[in-house]
Amino acid sequence: MAKFAYNNKVYSSTRILSFKANYRQNSKMGFERRKKGKYEEAEKLVTKIKEIQEKANVTLGKVQKEMKKYVNKKRAKVNKYKVEDLVMLSTKDLKY
Repeated sequence: MAKFAYNNKVYSSTRILSFKANYRQNSKMGFERRKKGKYEEAEKLVTKIKEIQEKANVTLGKVQKEMKKYVNKKRAKVNKYKVEDLVMLSTKDLKY
């Protein structure tokens, strides 16, 4: 408490609180009420972040379609097997 009282005193030479001179903000006791109302800067930041995320999603969607197109060009067609179809298996890597 003594340190808080010392830092919370306005000095005649500087005419500001020593805490504010050191940390560029007013000191807080820890039990002050929050300001009521809207925080415009925070809302602007949230809006900007949402816009960036939307642009990123659109861009990623375009890139994903392009990648799929190029990958599918080189992909071979696969036979579809049904239950009870007979197939030939290689026993080259089997160990008895």
